[in-house]
This record gives sequence, C-alpha cells and structure tokens, in this order.
Amino acid sequence: MLLLAVLLLSAHGQFNGGGRFRRGYGFDNPELVRQQEEMEKAIDPAFKEDVFTFARLRFGGDEDFRFGAARGWHDDSPEADLTLAYRMFQVTSLKVRPGLNVIDITTQDLTKYPFVYMAGAGRLILNSDEVTTLRQYLLNGGFLMADDFWGDDQWHHFYEQMKQVFPDREPVELTLDHRIFHAVFDFKKLPQIPSVGAFMGNGTSYDPGWPYFEKSHDPHFYAIYDDKQRMMVLICHNNHFGDGWEHETDDESYFDRFSEPMGYPMFVNILYYASTH
Repeated sequence: MLLLAVLLLSAHGQFNGGGRFRRGYGFDNPELVRQQEEMEKAIDPAFKEDVFTFARLRFGGDEDFRFGAARGWHDDSPEADLTLAYRMFQVTSLKVRPGLNVIDITTQDLTKYPFVYMAGAGRLILNSDEVTTLRQYLLNGGFLMADDFWGDDQWHHFYEQMKQVFPDREPVELTLDHRIFHAVFDFKKLPQIPSVGAFMGNGTSYDPGWPYFEKSHDPHFYAIYDDKQRMMVLICHNNHFGDGWEHETDDESYFDRFSEPMGYPMFVNILYYASTH
C-alpha cells in the first residue's frame, strides 16, 4: 500500500502539467479496445493480482423517486469505470486492471478488493446479510467511497442504511483543512461535480430539483472511522464524481471546469489517503 501511495504521487505532475485528455468510449470503439489492451500488456503475468482494481458495488435500490429512482448502483457505468481506470493508468505509475469489475456485497467478492466504489448511494438498500458482510469488510481494513446522491431525502435514506452497518458510529463531516483534500492535489475549496445535464442545462455546479432545506446544495464530505480513527468510509454528498469521469468528452467546458481539476485529482487524493491511513 505504501508503494501504491508513492506511485500515485506521480499523478500530481501529470495533471498540473496542463495536458488535455480526450478519448471516446463504447465497447465497439477501437480506441477503447486499444486502451484496454495497453493496460493488459503493462501487467506482469507473474503479478496479475498485484494491480489496482476499480471495483463497483452492486446492491438493491429503493424505487422511490425521492431517492433518485433513475440512478442506481450502475449509474455512469461502464463509461465512468473504464475512463477512470485508463486515466489512472495514464497519469500515474499504477498498474490497473482493465475492464469492468462489478462485485456483490459478499465476503467472497469483497475480500479481493481493498477499495470499493458505490454510485447512486441515495438509493442504497441492504439486506441483513449484506449489513453484516459490509461491516466485517470495513472493520477488517476495507475502504468504501460513496458517491452520486443529492439533497436531504437521499442523505437521510443513505444515513439510515449505514446506521444498520454501524449503529454506534456517526459520520463526521470533513472540513477543507482535512488532509484528504491536500494529500497529493491541494484543493482551495471543497470539490463539487454536478451531473453533466445539470451543468449543460442550467449552468449550475450542483443538481437542482432536490430538497436542500437542511444541508443546502453545497458539497458535504463525511467520514466513518473505526476505533483507531482509520477512515473506513468516505461519503461524497451533493456530488457526482461518476459523471465527471463518464462525461469528460461531452463538453469542453465541463471537462475544463470539473473533470480535469476536480474529478480525477480528488480521486487520486482519496486513493492516496486510503492507502496511507
């Protein structure tokens, strides 16, 4: 994990160099095929499991529109997963597993991956077995990044689901001075990435249409810690990092304002912090 942290530091110079990145995607896209093959060839066959894997959690979802009925565990996939994986391969020294890596909340799946990602967190539904399995995974050293949900209703729904996992642990809100916002890239304000439709349709840096009476539409980051104050869960509320990865090529202004300065750098920070703490 320390080696991973050192390798991630190389990303700082890559992104800060001002280089633009453009790529197409789609399973029938020759460029995508080439990129996946490029990632595969970079992996030493003797160390095929010693790579970073972007693993996406699959879960049951609440169909209530208040919780983002159009979004679920698969939101932004496969494009977000494939784009992010290639970017990590491209701008860091990491060896990255190509392709999609969707996993269930089972002991067999989770123990293979120290870092997992959850999209559509505001729709999360956990059964009793998943509650137990997720708790064990996180207490045993796993890390969860929860993303892609907005407003008061979705926050309360996610909070209630996670309280089943950790009844005695409260999410702690992170302020800008927390190390995770400065681990590799130095953020001067809390990053916020809107859904691409909200930005292109309304020009906003947040998703309108959700109730923001309690927490406002500003970005909120929360952490759940274990007894040794190791961060187990990072909750990215009022954010949509997945769209920042998926839609980087949709609009140049979206890429320049969100994907390049926030979407990829913040993920590098998260991965670096998780691997060193």
